[in-house]
Amino acid sequence: MDLGIRQGVRGSAIVGLLMMAGAGSVYASGHGPVFGAATPTLGKGGWSFDQAGMGQVMEGPVNTGALLRSMISFGITETLQISGSLPIPLGETTAMPSGRMMAMMSGNPDIESLVGWRFQTRPVGEGARFESTAYVGGLLPLDTHRGGIATSPAGLVSVTSGYASRSHYFWAGASHLHHAERDGDRLGSVTSFSLVYGYRAPAWRKDYPKPDLRFFVEATGDITGTSLHGGQPMAETGARIALVGPTMLLLYKAYAIEGGVLFPVYQRNGAMQPEERFRFGLNFTYFFWPSKGKGH
Repeated sequence: MDLGIRQGVRGSAIVGLLMMAGAGSVYASGHGPVFGAATPTLGKGGWSFDQAGMGQVMEGPVNTGALLRSMISFGITETLQISGSLPIPLGETTAMPSGRMMAMMSGNPDIESLVGWRFQTRPVGEGARFESTAYVGGLLPLDTHRGGIATSPAGLVSVTSGYASRSHYFWAGASHLHHAERDGDRLGSVTSFSLVYGYRAPAWRKDYPKPDLRFFVEATGDITGTSLHGGQPMAETGARIALVGPTMLLLYKAYAIEGGVLFPVYQRNGAMQPEERFRFGLNFTYFFWPSKGKGH
């Protein structure tokens, strides 16, 4: 197994076990998929801690781009949420950055902050709802160059809509990431799309504190634009990729563990962008509501 993959999985698992060992009596809410976008937000006063391990495995001699990322989220109101995350890189890669690993977390060494607003919720039957959530945020790079291109701060906007019931979930989302220019360099903008279908088998439709298992099929797509170097477009940069794969989520009391892989079904890359073999993600979450309120 690639060293980056081993380090990512091992690091996430260790932190996840520590989280489980130190938790008190709390109440876990719903949670979204691994890679794709979803609409749930935390309830008022609720917060969560996520520890993720993620990476892209490339073709050829290029090193796997893998890192750990820690994220804290807080529910300001029932529909307004803020999040911040920090990366822990697991080695270096010479590959040009491509795509966005997870809807809520960057796969690059950036400090990231997000504000989410669930701006509409409409009941559509017993225990089901249709809702939409928008996010806006910023990223501050911790490195100075990627693939020979100077890094700079970036802005992110996204919107997701979908349907959720006690047995089925469907979400569709889109986001756009744009970097500022620095010294004539600018990394290519990234436009991402995702479709997610989730299923909860009857045997696992349990409420707190019973275990709750959900299965997902996730499809994501990234369009990475042309980078600038010295004020000139780099014609050999940029990429288009579509990926599909299975993921799963297990909720138990205050904890959630989810993971999965995505495999490319289409990719068309510039000469400087290596092809991907697959993406992987593993995430542990710890939830806390001071008054045992519910998330959404």
